[in-house]
Amino acid sequence: MTRPYVLLSVAVSVDGYIDDRSAQRFPLSNAEDFDHVDQVRAESGAILVGAATIRRDNPRLLVNCARRRADRVARGRPEHPVKVTVTGSGDLDPTSEFWHRGGDKVVYTADSGHRRAVAAVGELADVVSLGPSVDFGALLDDLGARGVDRLMVEGGGRVHTAFLSAGLADEIRMAVAPMLIGQAAAPRFVNPARFPGGPARRFHLEDVTKVGDVAVLRYFPKR
Repeated sequence: MTRPYVLLSVAVSVDGYIDDRSAQRFPLSNAEDFDHVDQVRAESGAILVGAATIRRDNPRLLVNCARRRADRVARGRPEHPVKVTVTGSGDLDPTSEFWHRGGDKVVYTADSGHRRAVAAVGELADVVSLGPSVDFGALLDDLGARGVDRLMVEGGGRVHTAFLSAGLADEIRMAVAPMLIGQAAAPRFVNPARFPGGPARRFHLEDVTKVGDVAVLRYFPKR
C-alpha cells in the first residue's frame, strides 16, 4: 500500500513561535497567505490536526473558495478533504465545528483512548485504534488504504514533532510572519526531540515566495 505524501503547514513569527499565550488564536498570517493555504487544502486528500488544536482553536478545516470546491468535485473528489485528528486520551468535544462541517472524519487513537473517543464522536467519525500508542506510520498506512494521496498536517506542535522525529514528513511549508512574540512559554513549531540526522542535518530549500508581508519557505526534509 502507498502512504500519502505528507506536507506540514505552519506559520511562525520571526522568533519561531506559532502563537502567543492569550486565550484567542493569534493571527500570524495575512489574507494572501490564508488564500494560499486554502489552495493547498484544496489539493489535499486529507487534513490533520491534533485534538489539542481542536480544543483550543475550534477549527473548521474547510476549503473556503467555491471555485476550488467545484474543481475538486469536477475531478471526482468530495468538496472538502477528509478531516483527521489524533488523540491518545480520546478527549474530544462532539460540539466542536470540526465534526459538523465538511465530509468524512477519522479519529486515530490508542487502545486506552478508544472507548472514550467512540463515546464522544463515534456517531460523527470513524474511530481507529492504532494499538498501545499512536503509531504515525500505521496512521499513514491506514490513510493510504483509504485512498488518501496527500496529507496536509496543520499542527499543533506535538503532532508536527511526531511526524518529523519519525522521519515521515515529505515537505514543510513555513510562512514566516514579520513580528516577534517574545513570550518564553508560547508554543513553538516543534518540541524538543531526537530528529533523524540530528542538528547537523540540513533540509533542502526548494523556494522562497513573498506573499504580502509574509515569506513562505518550502523545505524538503527527505532530500
